[in-house]
Amino acid sequence: MRTLAATATVCVCLAGVGLWWSAAAGPAAPEVLRLGAPDASPAAPPAGATLVAGLDKFRGAEAPKPVPPLAFVDGEGRRVDLDAFTGKLVLLNLWATWCGPCVKEMPSLDRLQAQLGGDAFQVVALSLDRGGRGAVEPFYAKTGVGHLALFLDPGSASMQVLGLRGLPTTLLVDQEGRELGRVEGAVEWDSPEVVAFLRQRMGHGAGPARDRGIVKTGG
Repeated sequence: MRTLAATATVCVCLAGVGLWWSAAAGPAAPEVLRLGAPDASPAAPPAGATLVAGLDKFRGAEAPKPVPPLAFVDGEGRRVDLDAFTGKLVLLNLWATWCGPCVKEMPSLDRLQAQLGGDAFQVVALSLDRGGRGAVEPFYAKTGVGHLALFLDPGSASMQVLGLRGLPTTLLVDQEGRELGRVEGAVEWDSPEVVAFLRQRMGHGAGPARDRGIVKTGG
C-alpha cells in the first residue's frame, strides 16, 4: 500500500499489487498536487495552513451519470443495494480501517451524518475491510463513531464497479442515483462550507456541473 496526496496534500491509500487488482491492469494513479501550486513539489504546507479545494476537483463526468448497480451488506449481513437510497442525497464514502486518511476523516463523516442525516440525506460509509463487521464494529466503538450505519464490502467488489483508484474515495450521488462527482482523499466533511453545499443539494436535484461549492480538505 502506498499513500498519495490528491486535491492538495491529501493522502490517498492505494492497494498494493494483488490486493484488488494488479498495478498493470489498474488505471493510472492520480497526480500528486499541492493546492494553488500545481507545478510545485508536493511539500507539506506550513503548520496551521488551511487548504481549500473546489468540488470541481472531483474526478468524473461534467454531467451527472448513473451509478452502476452496487450491492453490499449491512452489519447483520443483509444485502443492501445503493438504489435503496434513491430520493436522498448520498455521500458514498469508500474506506478501510487500515487506511490512515480514511481513519482521520471518519469522525467528520460521523458528525455530518448526525447533523444532516435523515429523509433527505445519508452518509453511506462503505468499509472494504476484509474482516467485515469484526474489523469495523470495534473501530467504531473505539473511535466513538455512533451515527454511521455499518455497511460492508469485504470482497472489495465496489473498487472495480465504481472504478476507484484508491482510498478514501467519496462519491456524491444525487436523489436519482446519479454520480455528481467524486474526490480522492480525506475531507473535513462537517466544515461549514461542505455543510452549506450539501444543504443546497438536498434542496434540489442535480444541476449543472458549474454549480459547485468548496470543500475543506485535510490529511
